Amino acid sequence: MQIPAFTIFLCLFVTLAYGQTADSVSAEVGSDRQLDLPATPYRYADQVLPRHVKQVAELFDNTPESNPITDEGATLGRVLFYDPNLSLNGSTSCSSCHSQRTAFTDARRLSKGFQGKTVDRNSMSLVNLRYYRPGKFFWDERADSLEDQVLMPIENPNEMGHELTALVSQLQRDPIYPPLFHDAFGSTEVTKERLSRALAQFIRSLVSVGSRFDQGRAEVASVLEPFPNFSEQENYGKQQFFGRARCSECHLPETDGKTGAARQSAFFQLEGPLVNGIDSDSDQVDGGVGAVTSKESEWGRFKSTSLRNVVLTAPYMHDGRFRTLDQVIEHYNWSVKPHRNLDHRLEDFAANGLALPEVEKVALAAFLGTLTDPTFLTDPKFSNPFTRPE
Repeated sequence: MQIPAFTIFLCLFVTLAYGQTADSVSAEVGSDRQLDLPATPYRYADQVLPRHVKQVAELFDNTPESNPITDEGATLGRVLFYDPNLSLNGSTSCSSCHSQRTAFTDARRLSKGFQGKTVDRNSMSLVNLRYYRPGKFFWDERADSLEDQVLMPIENPNEMGHELTALVSQLQRDPIYPPLFHDAFGSTEVTKERLSRALAQFIRSLVSVGSRFDQGRAEVASVLEPFPNFSEQENYGKQQFFGRARCSECHLPETDGKTGAARQSAFFQLEGPLVNGIDSDSDQVDGGVGAVTSKESEWGRFKSTSLRNVVLTAPYMHDGRFRTLDQVIEHYNWSVKPHRNLDHRLEDFAANGLALPEVEKVALAAFLGTLTDPTFLTDPKFSNPFTRPE
């Protein structure tokens, strides 16, 4: 059993007073919370990666030199991530919309913010964000870095509704945080920049590379070989993924100076936002990246999440329109719509359909199930550190 380094009991009934009425201010700073952390911080920095991941990880890593992952920084980020007091009324934490059991996404089509109102888009999985090479975030990539992204939901009036200057003062007064900020950054001072850096460190540490796919990949020289730990159906589905279904062309981007998806089998992440034909070519639908940049060539483009743990991250797409993985596969099989910015790899799908037979579709879904990482989904270092005293 892990022995906690400290267990903090807070019996504070202090509400924020930032010139707002009692029914709209933030929740209590303390509220009898118990924080349980290990004596030695969990290992977040320098995580062990399997060989097929490690050999390309550096090419995809978006970690800035100014914010390397440290065990203490990610520990602070974990506490912040699970703290509902980052929202104005103390009801909503980052984890409210990004649950570990669903690979840090939300099983609801649209998440609900601190006032119970639905947000505009489906909550994205946070898995392996460290290895999204362009380093931009949200479905429309409006955040230029993860350090920028982590602060935006806090001030979003529909999501968490807080104000960063007020939040910094709140955290400075909360007995939980000054020691954690000291461990992470060398002093007890709470700042917006340190808040951002700690959250980004924790989220970059959410690396999932322990699936049955990874175990099988370690036993073969090429990803195209049959995996000895796969069933016949799963290997056949893998054959579809890298072959007739052409999934790997988009979901396993080529590494620098190498060609062919077989040369990179690590992250299952698009190389950038694209149009996948779920909407018709219209200015009346969500414009994604184009709505942010006002560029016609980017209208309808969306960032996507990694396919790792994909069977757990439903519903799918930016608006959560597809409830099952079978519906996603069927979209690419027959329902890709023409669009001025449709990704060129999908043009034939729009014109003629993929026409994948039923046996092959079922096998493909079975293969995608091998990307589930059960250890990651239950790893205590990514779990909620807050408990309630009995």
